[in-house]
Amino acid sequence: MLENRETSYFSSDHQSMIREMVRDFAQKNILPHVMEWDEEQIFPRELFGQMGALGLMGVLVPEHYGGAGLGYHEYVDVIVEIARVCGGIGLSLAAHNSLCTGHLLTFGNEEQKARWLPKLASGEWIGAWGLTEANTGSDALNMLTTAVLEGDHYVINGTKNWITHGKSGDIAVVMARTGNKGESGGISAFMIEKGTPGFTHGKKENKLGMRASETTELILDNVRVPKSNLLGVEGEGFKQAMKVLDGGRISIAALALGIAKGALDAAITYSQQRHQFGQPIANFQAISFKIADMATEVEAAELLIQRAAEWKNKGIPVTKASAMAKYYASEVAVKVATEAVQIFGGYGYTKDFPVEKFYRDAKLCTIGEGTSEIQKMVISREVLRAGKSD
Repeated sequence: MLENRETSYFSSDHQSMIREMVRDFAQKNILPHVMEWDEEQIFPRELFGQMGALGLMGVLVPEHYGGAGLGYHEYVDVIVEIARVCGGIGLSLAAHNSLCTGHLLTFGNEEQKARWLPKLASGEWIGAWGLTEANTGSDALNMLTTAVLEGDHYVINGTKNWITHGKSGDIAVVMARTGNKGESGGISAFMIEKGTPGFTHGKKENKLGMRASETTELILDNVRVPKSNLLGVEGEGFKQAMKVLDGGRISIAALALGIAKGALDAAITYSQQRHQFGQPIANFQAISFKIADMATEVEAAELLIQRAAEWKNKGIPVTKASAMAKYYASEVAVKVATEAVQIFGGYGYTKDFPVEKFYRDAKLCTIGEGTSEIQKMVISREVLRAGKSD
């Protein structure tokens, strides 16, 4: 059903071609390995070079920096189609594009962009992004990582947690405190290359889902970073991070949408093939009504995401729109994946069918880049500030 409904509400022939290209790539290069990568927590580094050759590692990066030079609608489509097959690969692709690469693209100077964007956009390098710490998840203003200016270098000390590509990443954007604890003007952002003395990774997390996406600690022990690696102006790192997360939430919403579509596709196919009492289970109202709810909520999530993407393309502030899209799509992904397992019955609880993995992968979307509770805080703040609905 959904396999044949591919006309987006903000679509074009060009976007349809991109979706077909990404879908074909995922079917040929990701699907055959999904369970192996998941079971063994393999991060397939070579795959990202292949995606770089297709322009998927620099979707939003202008062509003169080696990127695809596309917009947010195309970017959403790319993440959706990859996540429809594997949430873990979709997560890594999203984190690389929207966090590390997106931060550099938005706030880097011309020299910094020319130096690092071509490597990131081609997939030669993989990017990481370090904001979260063990004791300051949503409370980023009280981070403990510090950066002290000594001559022409900043000396950075601290540990970052839950970092996608913390081990395999070639470069990371790291937020560190250059001012007073708890003040938004006390945090700065730095580009730090792999191999810089004192810049290492810690343990790799053994996760419930998204297991093909590598997650580790980042450890900074007297890491000396040139002043030229400072992104923007000292003290603007927190504000930069919040703007990056506005776009990043569109990424996670797209990731959730892809997982939900994958689970729904599987449930539709199974319900039409599985027979009980002499007929497909799709004929029973208990199942068909589940499908109706799932399909409706998936399409509603897609509309919220595409609205946020449209606003992002037009330069309209997306703080509320991206939070709404991320909140709703991630909760829908969990619900749809849960219902898909229910439709499969006992088979849905085994690793012989794809829905158990969609079920495990979906949950992270309600946590990463701001929990659902944080999204509600953002949404309510923006709505109450406006004093009215749109």
